[in-house]
Amino acid sequence: MFQTILVNPILNALIWLYDVIPGNDLGVSIILVTLIIKGILFLPSLSSIRSQHQLQSIQPRVDAIRKKYTNREEQGKKLMELYKQNKVNPFSSCLPLLIQLPIIWALFRAFLVIQRVDPATGLLAASDISNLYGYLQAKYATLPIDTSFFGIINLAATKNYILAVLGGALSFWQVRMMQTKKPAITSNGAKDENIASIMSKQTTYLLPIITIFFGIQFPAGVTLYWVVSTLFQVGQQWYFKKRHVVPSVKEEMSKV
Repeated sequence: MFQTILVNPILNALIWLYDVIPGNDLGVSIILVTLIIKGILFLPSLSSIRSQHQLQSIQPRVDAIRKKYTNREEQGKKLMELYKQNKVNPFSSCLPLLIQLPIIWALFRAFLVIQRVDPATGLLAASDISNLYGYLQAKYATLPIDTSFFGIINLAATKNYILAVLGGALSFWQVRMMQTKKPAITSNGAKDENIASIMSKQTTYLLPIITIFFGIQFPAGVTLYWVVSTLFQVGQQWYFKKRHVVPSVKEEMSKV
């Protein structure tokens, strides 16, 4: 059902765009399909970004409540009051993401078709041809697919270090955009907060490293998808910050 409802339509959109685009460039098809899907998911994704910023903005007050009230029941009550007062749902950032995940996974699965193209003949795998609709199935049963991007990058090949590093750099940029600057923690009893801060910094650098590692392992076409997708998300976060006033950490600390 997942293959039929999500993966196959994306696969057919990819091959159809490849078929109708002048020059039959698979890289351009990947970029267009990625942008179309990200456009469809724009509002749910924007809602998730908004919720994350809301949670980050009140984090100093959340930390203060957790430090002040050691009793779990009382602490939970005060946190719920804070969330209600600021109209923040602590789970709201996860819900839009849950909606997006199956589609993002389907997009990834559809782009793996590049990996299965026969390098000798340029033909799609039989399993992929059977999932095509209408004239595409008959046409690409015998017509080879050109897996190059502008005749320069072989999208079916792995170990494309340029795209992998670009993807890692964009991932780092995206994470940094989502983070708020926090003042140095010097108060007594702030050991846990310092540990959390260190872990946050480690994640900031760990995600780009993981992105580069997998970007090298996957076909360049999949890495290209990741680069375009991350660049779109960076633009979306920039759009959010331009359209919404995000409270600074100093403003929130003054309310503690």
